[in-house]
Amino acid sequence: MNLPAITYHKDALSHFGEFIEKEWLVTNGLGSYASSTVLGINTRKYHGLLVAALDPPGNRTVCVSKLDEDVIVGTDVYRLGANEFHDTIYPEGYKLISQFSLAPFPTYSYNVSSVHVSKTVFMPKNKNATAVTYNIINNNDSDVKVRLYPLLTCRYYHTVVYRMKVPLNFTMESRGSQFQAVFQRPQATIACRITDGEFKEKINWVNHIHYRDELLRGEADVDDCFQPGYFEVQVPANAQKEFAVTFAVSHEGKEAWEILDFVGGITQEVNASLDRERNQKSMVLADFYQIHPEVPMSDWLNWILLASDSFMVQDAEGKKSVIAGYHWFEPWGRDTFVSLPGLLLVTGKYIEAKDILRTFMQYCKSGLIPNLVTDKSGIPIYDTVDGTLWYVNAVLQYVKYTGDFGFVKEELWEKLQSIIANHQRGTLFGIKLDDDGLLMHGPRLTWMDARVGNDVITPRTGKAVEIQALWYNTLRTMELLATKFEESELTKKYGAMANQTRQSFSQKFWNSKGGCLYDVIDDKTQDASIRPNQIFAVSLDYTMLDKEKSQKVVDVVNRELVTPYGLRTLSLGDPKFIGKCSGDSRSRDMAYHNGTIWPWLLGPYVTAFLKVNDYTAQAKQQALENLILPLFTVGIQQGGLGTINEIYDCDPPNEPRGCISQAWSVAEPLRAYIEDILMVKPKNPKEIADV
Repeated sequence: MNLPAITYHKDALSHFGEFIEKEWLVTNGLGSYASSTVLGINTRKYHGLLVAALDPPGNRTVCVSKLDEDVIVGTDVYRLGANEFHDTIYPEGYKLISQFSLAPFPTYSYNVSSVHVSKTVFMPKNKNATAVTYNIINNNDSDVKVRLYPLLTCRYYHTVVYRMKVPLNFTMESRGSQFQAVFQRPQATIACRITDGEFKEKINWVNHIHYRDELLRGEADVDDCFQPGYFEVQVPANAQKEFAVTFAVSHEGKEAWEILDFVGGITQEVNASLDRERNQKSMVLADFYQIHPEVPMSDWLNWILLASDSFMVQDAEGKKSVIAGYHWFEPWGRDTFVSLPGLLLVTGKYIEAKDILRTFMQYCKSGLIPNLVTDKSGIPIYDTVDGTLWYVNAVLQYVKYTGDFGFVKEELWEKLQSIIANHQRGTLFGIKLDDDGLLMHGPRLTWMDARVGNDVITPRTGKAVEIQALWYNTLRTMELLATKFEESELTKKYGAMANQTRQSFSQKFWNSKGGCLYDVIDDKTQDASIRPNQIFAVSLDYTMLDKEKSQKVVDVVNRELVTPYGLRTLSLGDPKFIGKCSGDSRSRDMAYHNGTIWPWLLGPYVTAFLKVNDYTAQAKQQALENLILPLFTVGIQQGGLGTINEIYDCDPPNEPRGCISQAWSVAEPLRAYIEDILMVKPKNPKEIADV
């Protein structure tokens, strides 16, 4: 299976302002990653050649910042590296890049003084290691030298190092072609070797490296990195030489050298590791097209499929979870279960889906699935009203694809019943079923949960529209399962509850003046803000609206909120609307759900749009050309290459913002494309009626 490629040549790369904002990402299945910009300049504190999850998939730590090269031809030195400081970029090696290609691993090419340099960065699956392979062609009549300078650090990825205040405590040991640095806080050992060359210890510090994106975000933007020395390689006259530099990190006594041995100690072994990783990527694509031979193959879809695989991670025991987004998000419950159908069910990864459903149910407390399992401590946080309801929807999608009711009955059914019971009698955060059958909840519990200090930006306290849609979907799912499990009393109970919810929803949520649904209601007020949350009352499998009202909701959302990159979170005419999500954390959070475009919302919108238009060929073509293709063909070449950013500015030119690769931004549009546009539906076992 041919892998997709994104390639830029020298003329294009000369547009500094454009390409400094294009970023690449390589992941390893543990939560670790390597990432930088196309120009090789780190612009974020989250960038690094080896950002290792020391306690997979958490405790991500920047261990190796980057690896810069000098090519020495006679007395001339060509510096291929580039680092930005507040008043300058030095060296300016980005000007020497002749080509950059992501295929799917990043490859930089340089041509200097009759010397061609090509380097490729990759990570071996499930190993905290990064390898950089080099191919040097020397067309000179004399030998040339290549020196490679690693920049090390050992810091939690949300922080930076200012060594005059908080020094890095470490010891160094080197011999021959390798070295190791042992850090005390955090405890980690970084090992490094070159396959053909020698290491020369020459301790240096590169201080005050500037991260331009962090400055724009109002975050700490100056960092100090440690340079232990350099590797030196001799390349004979009129000859070609291949070699590799490999890095690995260990934590709490695990042996970093063993990881490096896995990657390979000689050039051929490292190249074989690279081939294995390419083959693994090819298999991701081959497996998908094998189960979906009717799906047309394309480069943009292949990128989306590879991106979907990058969010799947495992811990030290092999338990699976979903990283919500790179670089900085952790395994979030809400994001996991919104994303699960697109990431795992559409792609046929049923075993992984089952594992995740099992794992999160083990965390269920007071009828709630956690919103977050914290990065360092692993402590679950339960501050969400919809995460649990998305979990139940994921169970529904799982049985639609697999027919695996046995798993649900044996391992989930009792806890699923407790979820309903806890919501009925009331649980944490003011979550309680009201007498009218609608679900009440406190502030900042929906997906629109931004806050500035103690100020909640979109509190949405009371009864939010998508929560009622999800609650109804949950009750009908429980009714379906109870029927399947031949528990007639529960079937009647959940059916009656759903009927009451539907009746109250129809009476209280319809905004006849606006021809759509209120966003939030409580005992005294109705919030008529035009937000995308009402689309779920149409898109979910079980819905409470008739065809006429469903059509009106879709029409309003289409008129007020739809863009080629996703849905706005607030209509343009609303006084609270903010068109640009930039600046410090306060400015960003004010805009986060008050206008900012979210790509993931295209998934439910496409589903709803095609539902009300009876999946006609014309409607499917319209959704493909106006929504899916603009996002997937243009989006994969903006921000995070080969993937989709978390958010976009609403104001032109619709800059990508937030995380450079977001799970639900990839998953939901992918699901809608496969299920709704191509009509490649779940197996839909006979036990499940069409819903």
